[in-house]
Amino acid sequence: MARPVRSVLSAAAVTALALTAAACAAPDDGTGSGGKDARSSAVVGIAYEPDTLSPLLGYGKDGNSKIFDGLLTHDAGMKLRPALAAALPKVTDGGRTYTYELRKGVKFSDGEPFTAKDVVFTYETILDKKTNNASKTELDAVDRVEATDADTVVFHLKYPYAPFAERTVLPIAPEHIAGRQDVNSGTFTTEPVGTGPYTLAKWSKGEKLVFDANPGYWGGKPEIEHFTMAIVKDDDVRATRLRSGDLDGAILPPNLAKTFAKDSGKKTYRAKTFDYRVVTLPTGNKVAGDTAVRRALDIGVDRRTMVDRILEGAGKKAYGPVPTDSPWFTRGTERPYDPAGARKILDEAGWKKGADGIRAKDGVRAAFPLWYLTGDKLRQDHALAYASDAKKLGIDIKVESGTWEVIEPRMPEDAVLAGGGAPADPDFDQYTLLTSSLAGDGFNNMAWYENAQVDAALEAARRSGDRAERQKAYDTVQRALVKDPGYTFLTHIDHLYVVDERFGGLSTQVEPHDHGLASGPWWNVEDWRA
Repeated sequence: MARPVRSVLSAAAVTALALTAAACAAPDDGTGSGGKDARSSAVVGIAYEPDTLSPLLGYGKDGNSKIFDGLLTHDAGMKLRPALAAALPKVTDGGRTYTYELRKGVKFSDGEPFTAKDVVFTYETILDKKTNNASKTELDAVDRVEATDADTVVFHLKYPYAPFAERTVLPIAPEHIAGRQDVNSGTFTTEPVGTGPYTLAKWSKGEKLVFDANPGYWGGKPEIEHFTMAIVKDDDVRATRLRSGDLDGAILPPNLAKTFAKDSGKKTYRAKTFDYRVVTLPTGNKVAGDTAVRRALDIGVDRRTMVDRILEGAGKKAYGPVPTDSPWFTRGTERPYDPAGARKILDEAGWKKGADGIRAKDGVRAAFPLWYLTGDKLRQDHALAYASDAKKLGIDIKVESGTWEVIEPRMPEDAVLAGGGAPADPDFDQYTLLTSSLAGDGFNNMAWYENAQVDAALEAARRSGDRAERQKAYDTVQRALVKDPGYTFLTHIDHLYVVDERFGGLSTQVEPHDHGLASGPWWNVEDWRA
């Protein structure tokens, strides 16, 4: 049964709840490694837990996996640099062939050598129809992969996919282990072996992931020898555990991060992101799928107030998946806050107000549910603000909370306060979100959005290697969303992390939506100084 929005708890009740949860879920003695030296240990609190630790099923696909490496990786400025590859790829055949020379002497953490065969195995397995990897469409351009010798891998593409090198940050799995078991259900999904700076010591589902430094890591053994990611879904509990010293760092929403501003022992890191918050408006819902309703909501929500009051300035208004400060953003597609214009759109479309102030058309009341993930205060606050603005237009939105297990079956009919975003290339932001071929495919195109002009532009953009042609195609997409929105984009949020000041070498990157696990100041924990 769906859980309603939780009532506001008193400060005392929140504190009691947080302390109880901290006592129940503290990772060992605070070192995260069963009493190991705290000076070489770090414990950080994150909000989400991975479904799998297998890169064959999507884990770490955007880089920064601590267990694995990709052929390439990103530096602090998000520029590509070699990892398992010895150098950046050689691109030939008009952008259709990518050749990688591999780093020599690299071994998996079990001591077995890494070779080109592992690269071929990884990509071929992901592309196999039997593999349950929801992101395999991101490798649509790949025709075949070959190992010309033990240290050379060649990718042959169907078309010159401009951002292909960005896709080779994908982690490489060992064929000698993962290739001997069922890719979807084998032990490798929870007991991974990679070439990365850390090995998985323990995974207590719903509680923590514990990593130990890989002494044979090709980049040198990390100084932080024991690293724990504590899974703490509730924001208040995460802040309380950080304050008590049970955590060394945590991702926090703005209102909680600011409570550490005067703590001399903590430092706050603010990461710019492509992470957006958006309301899905499913086509299958008679109200949310109505174009007039969608257009009215798009200009009838007060994004500026959301940025100022919910994010406390740590973010910006969003009009689509591309942030307004990105060079790929199409100027002129900003939507004004125009509630009067929104009401006019609804009036002209035949949505008339009833005695209770809620509109109706052809016997259908302008009402639908909006779900958000339980425990996520930023999503809750966005959802409540959105519903409040909609009510002023005569649209009744009932805000509900639940786990993804509760929400996902409802996505074809019910709206969801969702998130997404990836900084490496605009194709990553837009294709899976908007192409009709992926409508209803899990968390891809959650609104079942369908627009032939958008489909054609998305295909043209990913198949062109010309920057100007790609910009023109993405301009077409962004302008189409003004006239025919399937989503209401609300904000792009900055990620805030509070970390104990005793650690050195910390920095942040421009981050994707997937924050806390692969991103955050611990994106390069192997380079930290204790």
